[in-house]
Amino acid sequence: MNIREFITRWHERFETWTLVAMAGFALTIWGFIEVADEVVEGESHAIDSRILLALRNARDLSDPIGPLWVEELGRDFTALGGVGVLTLLTFSVAGYLWLIGKVRAMLLVLGAIGSGLLVSTLLKQGFDRTRPDLVPHDSLVYTASFPSGHSMMAAITYLTLAALLARVLPNRATKVYFLALAVIVTVGVGVSRVYLGVHWPSDVLAGWAVGASWALLFWLIARQLQHRGQVEPE
Repeated sequence: MNIREFITRWHERFETWTLVAMAGFALTIWGFIEVADEVVEGESHAIDSRILLALRNARDLSDPIGPLWVEELGRDFTALGGVGVLTLLTFSVAGYLWLIGKVRAMLLVLGAIGSGLLVSTLLKQGFDRTRPDLVPHDSLVYTASFPSGHSMMAAITYLTLAALLARVLPNRATKVYFLALAVIVTVGVGVSRVYLGVHWPSDVLAGWAVGASWALLFWLIARQLQHRGQVEPE
């Protein structure tokens, strides 16, 4: 393979992945709009209630299904999407990027996650959906229900950081490993919110959709800024 063929293939691959990311962004935004429409019209309530009740002991709705260790695991997973854990993780990564001299990359990470938190807050205030009242809550809540902030911020934070790692790791296997790990944690956080009775399933779906779209958006922004030399290269 000569240099020209190598450059051509690299360029084609770049364009392909950019188009895939753009399609994913559009798809996740469309998914959020569809879920939001169902919620506003009240059409999601029946399936939301059915799923929520299916995760509870029919004889005691205060008792989630499964042994006590599963309930504790749910609390552990939900903590991974909490403000405290995500803030610590974000500033830890930001501090590392600052120490190795990637200041603009640090600002991009902080911008992605900080703006995501702002959007999550505005969406919650805009929809102002009440929390589920069918079952007792097994976790403290103090904001509106839609979309799930834990699910959305977990998707934004873990997927953004995994994408950042994927751009600097040496081989495809490790890239896939970290991206898959980010997806698993994000899914676990969302499922735990329904399991603990603090969110409707549609809240979690909407949170995943917005979070994934936000991570994809900033991945695209990062690629463009890197190609222009405005963010440090890999």
